[in-house]
Amino acid sequence: MTEPGEHPLLAAVKPLVDAMGAEILGPDQAGADDVVLAWEGEDVLAVRLPQLSDSLDHILAAMERRHGVPLSELDRRAKQSVVRTLEARGAFSVRHGVETVAGALGVSRFTVYNYLNRSE
Repeated sequence: MTEPGEHPLLAAVKPLVDAMGAEILGPDQAGADDVVLAWEGEDVLAVRLPQLSDSLDHILAAMERRHGVPLSELDRRAKQSVVRTLEARGAFSVRHGVETVAGALGVSRFTVYNYLNRSE
């Protein structure tokens, strides 16, 4: 349900923006790299997308919330599943992605590479 004075477009995109770790701005605050969204020809809001490295941290935090425990406490099979999910989402194309994921899972980089090779 939208709050009084909240534009319906804001209510519609907010869950997606939150899931991506992005930021909602006024259209007048938009920079060159921001995405301005219009409603019936009027600019309503702008979305500032996160840096890729910030996105990975946000994705890892969301996965922890979904599992209900720190990722390092998951069993091996669950950790392998997390790595497959992250690979599908492009996590390992981010600089230091393997190191970041290894740290979150409480395993070595070598183990993450093994999980990646196992999924092929």
